[in-house]
Amino acid sequence: MQSRTHTCGELRKTNVGETVTIVGWMENVREVGGNLAFVVMRDFYGTTQVVVETEDIMAIIKSLNKESTISVTGKVRERSNINNKIPTGEIEIVPEKIEVLGKCLHAELPFEINHSRNADESFRLKYRYLDLRNPEVKDNIVLRCNVVSALRNSMNEHGFLEITTPILTASSPEGARDYLVPARKHPGKFYALPQAPQQFKQLLMTAGFDRYFQIAPCFRDEDARGDRSPGEFYQMDMEMAFASKEDVFAVLEDVLPPIFAKYGKYNIASTAPFKRIPYLQAMEEYGSDKPDLRIDLRVFDVTDELQSCGFEPFNGNTIKAVPVSNCTLTRKQIDAICADIEVQAGAKAYWFKADETGAIAGGIAKFVNADEKTAEAIKAKLNIAPNTLVVVGAGKKGLAQKISGVAVKMLGSACEGHMDKERYEFCWIVDFPMYEIGEESGDLEFCHNPFSMPIGGKEILEKAKNGEVDPLSIMADQYDLVCNGIELSSGAVRNHDPEVMVKAFEMVRLGEEEVKAKFPAMYNAFTYGAPPHAGIAPGVDRMVMLLAGEECIREIIAFPMNKNAQDIMMDAPSEVEQKQLDELHIAIVKKD
Repeated sequence: MQSRTHTCGELRKTNVGETVTIVGWMENVREVGGNLAFVVMRDFYGTTQVVVETEDIMAIIKSLNKESTISVTGKVRERSNINNKIPTGEIEIVPEKIEVLGKCLHAELPFEINHSRNADESFRLKYRYLDLRNPEVKDNIVLRCNVVSALRNSMNEHGFLEITTPILTASSPEGARDYLVPARKHPGKFYALPQAPQQFKQLLMTAGFDRYFQIAPCFRDEDARGDRSPGEFYQMDMEMAFASKEDVFAVLEDVLPPIFAKYGKYNIASTAPFKRIPYLQAMEEYGSDKPDLRIDLRVFDVTDELQSCGFEPFNGNTIKAVPVSNCTLTRKQIDAICADIEVQAGAKAYWFKADETGAIAGGIAKFVNADEKTAEAIKAKLNIAPNTLVVVGAGKKGLAQKISGVAVKMLGSACEGHMDKERYEFCWIVDFPMYEIGEESGDLEFCHNPFSMPIGGKEILEKAKNGEVDPLSIMADQYDLVCNGIELSSGAVRNHDPEVMVKAFEMVRLGEEEVKAKFPAMYNAFTYGAPPHAGIAPGVDRMVMLLAGEECIREIIAFPMNKNAQDIMMDAPSEVEQKQLDELHIAIVKKD
């Protein structure tokens, strides 16, 4: 017990009469008068009340600021005013001795410890060591530790070996910006921090390891958002040799539900098998490849029914509609939701509603009602009953889907009866397109992971090269794991055949020599006989965020960066001495 006999969360009525020593932070002091004061002490485990009744002890307490650390030795006695809100609420300690262990030199704190979550985030991050003293904040970090431990135990039980992979490696086109590290001994050359252990885990499979996993740190120079931390994040990386996606699915469907049921804010989690939804179907029915299956709303294509209704934004566009039955939202609330949809989707959403009689009114109703045939067709297509709200988005197909997908999430949350919030609903999104047309380049590019095996293998690639098959119709044996509308991870059956790999890259204008140059280790390793293998990497940070019921991923990271990828507590990134730059052969060129 170190320098204490008990923790601040341990003492009970059975300890009355014992002489004990507790240590911790002086959370609060309430002076009643004379030499009487009530002191609340806090440590990692809880709080205990200390009652000061003598002049010499009072003098010590008065000399200290809150959050000083002290050691208290005294007798446990029963409290006259029991506090049922805390485990130690039946007892208090009358001190015989108080020793000051660490003074807080600040009479004013940046924020009240127990209310730190109400403080400005910049203050919370600057004084994170104080923020973490808040039991609510601390509990998220403890949860993270328990979840990581449970994941490790479960993966070990499933026969996986935890193998660490390099942090300093070569730059690789994984889809995001690399963090580069200058190589002092090799002027002009750079290491890169790994965006993921992708190539290394595939090389482990080629080396003959059967089941690998790692709680892996990953580094990507990306902008922050609610469910993504800038700079670094952690994932439970795994790979299996001689495996298909069915093998990967079976492992995660066995590992995750018990952890979510045990540690989650909600104690209901999907059981195996998780629902499987092809990517194209997900985009059509949910408007998103990250559907929240707790919401019962669906997207309908009403292009044929509404394109000729006379509403100018619909002309020549794809039109998607989201009907919401038994909707009691006011016009003002509906307009506010449509405005929020526009902010998130980047395009306007429109609406109309069937009133108590079933007549279409409000919003763009005059266009829907302009032709009786159109109105009846819409009612039939959307199964519109009285008090049904319909939110509509239009544009190119992808934009119309995006608008409707945002609408589904917002309306599911805002409209009573359409979302069962207190549960964890998993699903697999499968059969992703292998290629897409790049928005900036206008050329054919990989849609997601370039190392995925195309469904149909070498034959389908040859047909596409010969013009017999549209390259955009080629699907990859790739899959995403989604929970409650959050993408936990992407995975794939890997392209382990050098010949197929070369043909896949030829589709995006990279020849065999360029493939060898960009991925020398992987290409060469595969020429020595590689097993079919598959894997996935659920994000630990996102997983814990879901389990804790938090909206922001920074709440479950001990020392997170801010939205601008700055650690304002440690003042990173920071300038360095010219001597260090000279050793690395780096010159700082300032822009005009």
